[in-house]
Amino acid sequence: MVTGERTDPPGTPEVITVVGAGVMGRGIAFAGLLTPASVRLVDVDAGQLESAVHRILADVEVGIDRGKIDAEVADRAQSHLATTTDLAAGCDGADVVIEAVVERMDVKHQVVRTAEQHAAADAVLATNTSAMSITEIIAALEDPTRGVGMHFFNPVPKMKLCELVRGLQTSPETMDRAEATARAMGKQTVRVEDIPGFATSRVNALIGNEAMRMLEEGVASAEDIDTAIKLGLNHPMGPLEMGDLVGWDTRLDILSYLESTLGERFRPTNLHRRMVAAGHFGRKSGQGVYRHHAP
Repeated sequence: MVTGERTDPPGTPEVITVVGAGVMGRGIAFAGLLTPASVRLVDVDAGQLESAVHRILADVEVGIDRGKIDAEVADRAQSHLATTTDLAAGCDGADVVIEAVVERMDVKHQVVRTAEQHAAADAVLATNTSAMSITEIIAALEDPTRGVGMHFFNPVPKMKLCELVRGLQTSPETMDRAEATARAMGKQTVRVEDIPGFATSRVNALIGNEAMRMLEEGVASAEDIDTAIKLGLNHPMGPLEMGDLVGWDTRLDILSYLESTLGERFRPTNLHRRMVAAGHFGRKSGQGVYRHHAP
């Protein structure tokens, strides 16, 4: 149980800013609220922010009901969450900034540059990218030694891992502070080098891509492919279910990047491309491989 008397590792931040209020961003913000830090959630879409806050508070209630979160921590969480559509204001004085925006290098560069200008002078500037080059992202910073990858996993409230990715320029102090932040959020960490796909995304992308290829070729139905992987390989979620959860648009961006850096084996299927073109992104659009309730 998370309690009000929790002892956090040295270097735990006082202010955590999360940029991007989508599925990953709101999950990271939830994890931040389990620490003593104040959390700011930033997004250009006010409606997205409102929806994210509603979901975060619902996740807090679920945590209380399941005995995972102490009521004192839950009360503190509700008062420690702020939202804004102003990126500069959201980053002002923050000790840690974690961007969780779209998997596009130009967008990430813009976010981390603005964060560096307005966050604390020694702030950790982290990216939650699933596969893109940490080294290239943090090269946009005036002081790239403060940049690092903090790769959380979906759904963040349930998944215990945070993959810490060291860019070429990342300092040892930055790695240590990122680890302290992740551990304060209740996560276990692994440290990996900045190789495309890191230790997890390249394996996950291959499994999901092969499952989509099997669906395209008519090897089995989506339900049977997912059931076979869950029961036969002991995965908690089938690869097509996982794709619907992550978002096939996001997965397409990841695969396209991995194809360009690691080769042909990551080439997305035609079915995957057609689904994205049709707006069948998964849970967030209401239709993916499976049909879902309206988001």
